[in-house]
Order: sequence, then structure tokens, then C-alpha cells
Amino acid sequence: MNSAPHKRQRRTGSLLGLAAWLCGIAFFLPVAWMVLTSFHSETDAATNPPSLGASLSLHGYREFFGAGTGVSPWPPLINSLTASVVSTLLVLALAVPAAYALSIKPVRKWSDVLFFFLSTKMLPLVAGLLPIYLVAQNSGMLDSIWLLVILYTSMNLPIAVWMMRSFLAEVPAEIMEAAQIDGAGLHTTLMRIVAPVAMPGIAATALISFIFSWNELLFARVLTGIVAGTTPVFLTGFVTSQGLFLAKVCAAAVVISLPVLIAGFAAQDKLVQGLSLGAVK
Repeated sequence: MNSAPHKRQRRTGSLLGLAAWLCGIAFFLPVAWMVLTSFHSETDAATNPPSLGASLSLHGYREFFGAGTGVSPWPPLINSLTASVVSTLLVLALAVPAAYALSIKPVRKWSDVLFFFLSTKMLPLVAGLLPIYLVAQNSGMLDSIWLLVILYTSMNLPIAVWMMRSFLAEVPAEIMEAAQIDGAGLHTTLMRIVAPVAMPGIAATALISFIFSWNELLFARVLTGIVAGTTPVFLTGFVTSQGLFLAKVCAAAVVISLPVLIAGFAAQDKLVQGLSLGAVK
């Protein structure tokens, strides 16, 4: 008698699974097309409609790495890596103690503090661009990678505090009480008790901060030049008055996306655990 509801549930599950696969394929197709286009010559990449059976070539990658142009992508890549990694480490160093104070050892009016952190993200970045430019100009920090480190840290810190607060709220209080009974101080509790338990959340927060820093364009475009230019700024240089070289742009986009993809795959299990932390009791 219960076979009909079970059949409907199986049919609904199958339809939802099919819809999820279709959505995944729809999101993946532009990426796959970008990778395929990066291995085409400029002539084949510019055809309309595009040709799937065109011969493959590494010309776009050779052009990206400076063959024929002499423009090396390594300084922008190193600048992006430096700004992203250093700012992410600073964000974690500041966000974890702040989240600890807002969750495990809550301060007075902690909800107001969280709202203040969130309110800093309500101002559009372009609205603060002119004051930041003037401050950087007067302090001699224009075209400096350390200016980007400071900006990326301040940009990602509110989100990191919110994320880490929700993660640390799931740490059992009994573990920390036992550590305090054994004589553990604040530093020992954070490093040896809280950090291992909340490591999935820390990994998820670090990855998101790294991605936001790596992809940032507005500040890097306006506040940097030759010395501290990052990869997004370098990528915009492929759009010239001569036209858009599609194969070279796709090759550059693939190479620039690799660090984020590698970091995501390396922290995949921690990322899934961190984003689902607290979802299932």
C-alpha cells in the first residue's frame, strides 16, 4: 500500500538529481569552452560559430608567457600570490581571536559588534576609492604591494569574523573547560584546543579570503602601476586597441585560475566540512 508514495519519492529524487546535474553542466560549460578555446589559434578562436574540430595549438600560452612580446607574467603572478597569501594569514590571525571573543567568550552586546562588522561591507568599494587614493598618495604607498595587503585584509576581515564566529560557536564548551581545569592559558587553548576542532572552518575561511583577494581588480587597477600590478590587472592588458585576442585571453584566464583551483582541490575536504559545520547535529 505504501509503494505509490515510495515511487513518487524516488521519481522526485531522480528529477532533482537530474536538475542538479543539468545545473552543474550549465555552470561548467563556459569553463570547458574557455579551456578549449585557449588551445586554438587566434583565427580558429575568432570564428563564428566556433569550431569544435579546429586544430589545437599552444600559441596562446606561449604568447601569455612572453614569447614574441617579451612581457613576463611572473611579476604580476608573484604580486597576486604575495598579496593574497599575506592578507589571508593576517585575516586569520585577527579573525580567530575576534570570533573567539564573540562566540566562546562573548563580550557585552556581541550582536552589535557583529552588526558593525557587517555594516562595513555596506559601503560600495568605489565610494571609498578616492579617499584611499589620496591617503596612499600622501603616504607614498601608491604602487605598493603592501598597500594591497592592508586593503585586502580590511576587506575580508568582516566576512572572516562572521564565518569564524559561526564555526567557533559549534566547538563544545566542555573541551575548553577541561583545558582550563588542566591549567591551559588562552594561547594554549586557541592553538591546541580550538584550532584543531575548528580547522575545517578555518580552512573554508582562508580559502574564501584567498579567492576574494586573488580576484580583486578595482583597487589593484587604480592604486598600482608597473611595480605592484596583479594578475587581474595584467589580464586587462590583453584588451588592446588592435582588438581582443580571444585565444590568448583564454590561455591567460586558465593560468590565472590555476592557483585558486589548486587551493580549492587541496582543501576540498576541509572546505566541505567547514561550510556544513553546524548544519547536522
